Amino acid sequence: MTATESIRLTQYAHGGGCACKIPPGELEEMVRGLTGCELAGEPFGELVVGLDTGDDAAVVRIQDGLALVATTDFFTPVVDDPYDWGRIAAANALSDVYAMGGRPVVAVNLLGWPRDVLPFELAGEVLRGGLSVAGEAGCYLAGGHSIDDPEPKYGLAVTGIGDPGTLLRNDFGQAGQPLTLTKPLGIGVLNSRHKATGEVFPDAVALMTRLNRDAAQAAVRAGIRCATDVTGFGLLGHLFKLAQASGVSAIVDSAAVPYLEPARAALRDGYVSGGTRRNLQWVSPHADFSAVNENEALLLADAQTSGGLLVAGELPGMPVVGELIPRGEHVIVVR
Repeated sequence: MTATESIRLTQYAHGGGCACKIPPGELEEMVRGLTGCELAGEPFGELVVGLDTGDDAAVVRIQDGLALVATTDFFTPVVDDPYDWGRIAAANALSDVYAMGGRPVVAVNLLGWPRDVLPFELAGEVLRGGLSVAGEAGCYLAGGHSIDDPEPKYGLAVTGIGDPGTLLRNDFGQAGQPLTLTKPLGIGVLNSRHKATGEVFPDAVALMTRLNRDAAQAAVRAGIRCATDVTGFGLLGHLFKLAQASGVSAIVDSAAVPYLEPARAALRDGYVSGGTRRNLQWVSPHADFSAVNENEALLLADAQTSGGLLVAGELPGMPVVGELIPRGEHVIVVR
């Protein structure tokens, strides 16, 4: 084992992956009132998706049938292997474009690195991992920006394209639509266990590095118009945002939700991130959890990194985990 192979990247971060997000309630308060923008001169295109509903990316219509989709995402190490961290971070950033029904075209690196603490050899491996996943996505990765940072951080700023008429949006949900989840949950508790113990979970890494491209393309082909991806706010948090934006409520069938096999053991042993607990605290005033225990609610709120898509519609071969219903007393009802 070389010196760099013995370095555990997760020990240089206060948290890990999307669990490091600013809590959703605090974020909503921070950006309140920032939905309007005074532009000098004639704008180039029309902003069709902005900050209003907290969707996954911004979208500007350039012409009929063509829109730009822009997003960025970065986070602290979620696994110790630098190449895998780069792959995971890149797949997570690209996911925002897929969650809008778009196609990523070009991305640039965002890197924060403690240059006097960690060797640049590791940073090179992180960048190599990002390049690998961008190549798999058919997305150019060209340059970027780096800073000397006390804590390692990596991600991408991504620009994609899409058809404004077939966008997947979080405010287009309608009562009566089923809810499909395209990746199992449990990534958050397994990442917490990895950070605490060093135990590696290959199935979790494979899940986090898997692109959401195929699921997004299937949703667009099926004529589905409403979706979001499931990341740091957990299934419950992202579903809550979708339901609020669409003016509906939602039922979650807890028995139908798939999980990575070791996730329940990790939860039982106490590997729950602060981000997951904050997710549950945020959603709880608007939810009915009377049919499940706290552990089940925590798993449904588990902060995911590079999770799957939550689609308001049915995709063949993928589990239906609930449905949208007319707005009721509770925004989310878990059964």
